[in-house]
Amino acid sequence: QVQLVESGGGLVQAGGSLRLSCAASGRTFRRYAMGWFRQAPGKEREFVAGISRNNGGTTYYADSVKGRFTISRDNAKNTVYLQMNSLKPEDTAVYYCATGTILVTTPEYDYWGQGTQVTVSS
Repeated sequence: QVQLVESGGGLVQAGGSLRLSCAASGRTFRRYAMGWFRQAPGKEREFVAGISRNNGGTTYYADSVKGRFTISRDNAKNTVYLQMNSLKPEDTAVYYCATGTILVTTPEYDYWGQGTQVTVSS
């Protein structure tokens, strides 16, 4: 059974940084693309960043986070990370990681984590 467990969320002031982690289990991690999505209250879930399978040579970012967020993966640790810098109050949301066969920017992933709250105060 595939499981994804996010961690690293919390409360941070605007301009600060957080690093989210997502630990995967249940299948061969490197064979699958990974994505990060977020959902703010009253809004739809939106794509944040994604990384291709194997060596992660391809990454995608939402325009709203380009230059501030970095996605990476460590296949030896079965973990994907989201480094978030220069955080803004509008980044406040529940952040979810997801895994799927191919890298896409839509929520068409096979498995999802339970989410971790990120709150950015102004």
